Amino acid sequence: MAEQTNPFGDLAKVLEQFKVPGVDMSALVESRKKDIEAIVEANKSAYDAMQAFARKQTEMLTQAMQDIQAAAQVGATDPGKHAEVARNACLKAVEDIKDLAEIARKSQVEAMASLTKRANEHAAEIQQMLQRK
Repeated sequence: MAEQTNPFGDLAKVLEQFKVPGVDMSALVESRKKDIEAIVEANKSAYDAMQAFARKQTEMLTQAMQDIQAAAQVGATDPGKHAEVARNACLKAVEDIKDLAEIARKSQVEAMASLTKRANEHAAEIQQMLQRK
């Protein structure tokens, strides 16, 4: 695995050359670094949810194939059970849809919590910078 470099260290050095009165460049760079970290955290949450969503869909497909095989075997021996098999398949589909919706909801809540937390921190940083003057 390649060694990761810190792009913020280089940026801080470049920005330090531009001495702007009343602006703390290192604080500005640190604040932007925290913004990017919050975005990375939100993206990780979304990626994890996407994987969980795909796992659930794979599980649903596998179960559906097994149910189809079982229904075919039952139908060959007892044709009267078709209604029960269909009813059970519908109930299972509704449960699976609820599970998928919960995975999506949880992902959105986690991503928004991360971004909201950083937005609140950012607002506090701005207020603190304005009070210094």
